[in-house]
Amino acid sequence: MRDIDDTPMPTGDLALQTIAMPADTNADGDIFGGWLMSQMDLAGGITAGRRAGGRVATVAVTGMAFLTPVAVGAVVSCYTDIIEVGRSSIRVNVEVWVTGYDEEDPVKVTEGEFVFVAIDDNGRTRAVD
Repeated sequence: MRDIDDTPMPTGDLALQTIAMPADTNADGDIFGGWLMSQMDLAGGITAGRRAGGRVATVAVTGMAFLTPVAVGAVVSCYTDIIEVGRSSIRVNVEVWVTGYDEEDPVKVTEGEFVFVAIDDNGRTRAVD
């Protein structure tokens, strides 16, 4: 039995989970990085929106690095962790882990920091609730 400390695991809370489909691949058959970033943005937006108590908009993405390709059929899990809450902004770290059909342990694919700003119904910045 493997010691849990020797196995890296996701940080944060599971915010979004989906399956990588053939329509989301590039010419080489790997999942598009842009599709993966959109899933991360959705996951971060869910977390930030809950914390803000309403609508948020993405204003920045920093520190992304793709560690390994994602295969069609992989279960893609996005984990989020709020880093900082400002007057109107929320910084969220988003990690992506995948599990294939024949894998037991998840594999980390990427992580990035997303910055969201709380906005009102008119699209103007508002204070975070």
